[in-house]
Amino acid sequence: MTEPTQATPAGPGGDPPATGTAIHQILRKLERHVRIAGLAGHGLLLIFSLLLFVWIAGGVYKVQPDEQGVVLRFGKRVDTTEAGLHYHLPFPIETVLLPKVTQVNQLQLGRGAAISSADAAANATVSRDKQMLTGDENIVEADCAVFWRIKDAGQFLFGVENPELAIKMAAESALREVIGRTPIQAALSDKRQQIAEETKALLQLLLDQEKAGVLITQIQLQRVDPPAAVIDAFNDVQRARADQERARNEAEAYANDIIPRARGEASHINQEAEAYKTQAVNLAEGEARSFLAVYQSYAQAKDVTGWRLYMESTDEVLKKATKVIIDTSGKGVSGIVPYMPLAEKDKSAVKEVKP
Repeated sequence: MTEPTQATPAGPGGDPPATGTAIHQILRKLERHVRIAGLAGHGLLLIFSLLLFVWIAGGVYKVQPDEQGVVLRFGKRVDTTEAGLHYHLPFPIETVLLPKVTQVNQLQLGRGAAISSADAAANATVSRDKQMLTGDENIVEADCAVFWRIKDAGQFLFGVENPELAIKMAAESALREVIGRTPIQAALSDKRQQIAEETKALLQLLLDQEKAGVLITQIQLQRVDPPAAVIDAFNDVQRARADQERARNEAEAYANDIIPRARGEASHINQEAEAYKTQAVNLAEGEARSFLAVYQSYAQAKDVTGWRLYMESTDEVLKKATKVIIDTSGKGVSGIVPYMPLAEKDKSAVKEVKP
């Protein structure tokens, strides 16, 4: 916009005053440049303020429920944040990493490596790598699956250089140590779950010592077998052991059946012997007391007691006699009437003896 010019008074002689007019024009141009510079300065300040606001607002970040935030300041870890809205100093001062901490990862030991090998030499090498020495100095091959997730994102990202490789090496070491103190029969049969639990605990301890920031959720022991070169012979040994175990079980079953019955019979015999003993002792004591009573009576009246004993003994003897002989010539027996029971006539006879 052009400013209006004003006429300046002429100097003496009609010539314009050159000095005053030049100064005035300079002042006018300076004023115009100042006004333009002022308007431009306000615009730049507004743009700078807007850019500064956007830069500062760029430090706001959100951590999802399945994530952890790791704040880096010039590449160095300074903080770990949980789920929610957070703020960090804008780039390039600070940056944030958001690894998934609830995702369960799987690591295969043994079988996956053998499958991925293409040639026989590689398979043989992998097979040798899977071979482990048991507690009773036998050799087995073991495959297992390791399930893990991130426990501490900061330690996971910066604690070890290659977390998955560290987990694999630690898992192999833990599995070898546990199988190394377990007999082969237990590793192949009833101790598989116990081996998996012990391996999990030992692996977690090793990773915590290295501050790997990893949580082992599960270990599945998938296969424990002898080497392929000796598996036939080993199966023969296992069948022999199974036959031995079956024979032992049958013997124990027979023993469990016969021993209680023998003990029952022995207890019954003992009870009968105790009863007979008690009966015999009681009878003997009763007879002894009866004899003592008779003896006391005999001591007090020998004739009467002797005659009574004679009569009782004669009566006992005659009760069992099948033949009775009556002497009718004696005194005081003439009034005896012979009597023979009709029911016993075929078994006994009565005879009279005459002088």
